[in-house]
Amino acid sequence: MSGHSKWSTIKRKKEKTDGQRAKIFTKLGREMAVAIKEGGADPNNNGKLREIIAKAKANNVPNENIDRAIKKAAADSDKSDFYEITYEGYGLGGIAVMVEALTDNRNRTAADVRHYFDKYGSGLGQTGCVSFLFEQKGVLVIADENLTEEKLMDDCLEAGAEDFSIEDGTAEITTTPEEFQQVRDALSARGYRFESAEIEYVPSTYVSLPDEESIAKMQKLLDQLEDNDDVQNVWHNWEMPEE
Repeated sequence: MSGHSKWSTIKRKKEKTDGQRAKIFTKLGREMAVAIKEGGADPNNNGKLREIIAKAKANNVPNENIDRAIKKAAADSDKSDFYEITYEGYGLGGIAVMVEALTDNRNRTAADVRHYFDKYGSGLGQTGCVSFLFEQKGVLVIADENLTEEKLMDDCLEAGAEDFSIEDGTAEITTTPEEFQQVRDALSARGYRFESAEIEYVPSTYVSLPDEESIAKMQKLLDQLEDNDDVQNVWHNWEMPEE
């Protein structure tokens, strides 16, 4: 997922990635490989792998595909050598952008990311230049027209959630990173199904763009970053225009 935790952004991302499930699956496969190398192939004993499986299910990846990917990642775990790198920079209008990558070639990924920023009038910065504008939160999104605020509030409190909001049949629940897995599992056990469920970088402030040309360039930058196989997540504080 990317952007900030507003449902309009998540929905737009979901609509786009429904036609790119193979690419999503490639990225999740890399995450699985790293998680399995660190903690083994049993999700009952590997919390990180369990989170990746939950993310795959939220992206409608079939169970048999997930099982096959786990077996492949387990078989290849000795050969996989990926590095986690976070790039920080500024988009048009001073929009803060964080890019999380998982790569087997640092030079290639760094060159690609820098090229995308330069191409669309943006620029990479030093580590720490924008991360202070974000806070890590567990964010769970539920879309269900039958949701009732009172029942959801009770369930969220019992599960240990930090906060929640509900509007037009869509709920957004936030947790601390430490409580995320517990809250997700507790709500899932109560029958809730998630459109999105992961730990996100949530911005403290948002920036809007004043003209169509800037908006188009910023969207192209995000699209290019997200289409890169080495890039796992793109977080930003752009107040994206409603469609």
